[in-house]
Amino acid sequence: MPTLYLLPCPIAENAMHTLPPYVLEIARRLEVFIVERAKTARHFIKACGPEKPLQELIFAEIGKHNAGEAPAVFREAIRAGKDVGLLSEAGCPGVADPGAEIVALAHREGVRVVPMVGPSSLLLALMASGMNGQQFAFHGYLSPKRPELARDLRRLENLARQQHQTQLFIETPYRSQMVLEVALESLSPETGFAVAQDLTGAGEFIRALSVRDWKKAQTPELEKAPTVFLIGKL
Repeated sequence: MPTLYLLPCPIAENAMHTLPPYVLEIARRLEVFIVERAKTARHFIKACGPEKPLQELIFAEIGKHNAGEAPAVFREAIRAGKDVGLLSEAGCPGVADPGAEIVALAHREGVRVVPMVGPSSLLLALMASGMNGQQFAFHGYLSPKRPELARDLRRLENLARQQHQTQLFIETPYRSQMVLEVALESLSPETGFAVAQDLTGAGEFIRALSVRDWKKAQTPELEKAPTVFLIGKL
């Protein structure tokens, strides 16, 4: 039976060591990959040391140019009895990326789905926050403009209070500093706020404090790096 392997990849530069050996072993032998971005995926597979030359491997992008390309490539591969690898741009496929549609297709086609162990920025951030890990929700990206962002943050703050639930969201690297600034301006002093940036990378930064304590401390200058933010009780 053909198998869809959900292949994790590093979430920081020069972090291949964060992947278990069995992930690399599977990645090396696969010939067909459904990916978020072909260029990044080729770079990752090359670093894994594939058994076949890179030019002989197939990389189909999800939702790029031709929306039906990835599903068609997937169906063709499994009908030929070939295993397929699903790759996110960073981290775990199907979590905060478009890979879920291929996983759903695999289930409809009766294909075995195998999730593999690897780094997840969301889980790593939650683990390191000291906030409620029993109940939590992920909201993706919030509004990019300050007034709307302030409203979004207060909405998540209310959810955290009412449902006793940690609220997670992400932001593009160049807006991380603005998010921190708006959060400290908008949230209540007793609310917990956490920043987890460049997880598993050389510049890893993790800090979780009440808004009151954030304001007492010297506000850091966040790097332009992938960041997870959390709102909850500390």
